[in-house]
Amino acid sequence: MTWLLIALAAVAVLVWAGRGGLKAPRREWRLIAGGLALAALVAGTVSLLRGGWIAGLLLLSAGLALAGVARSPAPRSGPAPVPPSPQGMSLTEARSVLGVGPEASREEILEAHARLIRRTHPDAGGTDGLAAHLNAARDRLLEG
Repeated sequence: MTWLLIALAAVAVLVWAGRGGLKAPRREWRLIAGGLALAALVAGTVSLLRGGWIAGLLLLSAGLALAGVARSPAPRSGPAPVPPSPQGMSLTEARSVLGVGPEASREEILEAHARLIRRTHPDAGGTDGLAAHLNAARDRLLEG
C-alpha cells in the first residue's frame, strides 16, 4: 500500500509539472509522463486482474491523467512573427487578399475579413501569419 501512495504522489507532481508548475523543458516532461502513464496503466491492469480493485482503479486513473499530460500540445517556440505593416501592402494586393473589388464598401470589407479570419485564426487551426496578413489587408483598405 505504501508503494501505491508513493506512486500517486509522483503522479500528482508530474501532472502539476506538466501543467506549468515547473519551468523544465516541456519535451522532457512529456516523455517522462508518457513512460509513467504506460507503467501506471500496466500496473493498474495487473492489479485489477489480481483482485485489487481500489489500487487498480487508482493506478488506471493516474495512468490516464499522465497520458493526458503527455499528449498535451507543446507550446510554440521561437519569437512571435511580426505582423506585416498595412503601409507595405498595395491597395490591389489588399483587395486580392480579402477577395473584394475596387468599389467595395466598408461593410463589404469588414464582412470579407470576418469570413476569412474565422477560417484562418490561430484558435481555429490557422496560423499567426495568415491572420496578421488578413488584418493588414483590412487595415490598408479601411485607411486608404
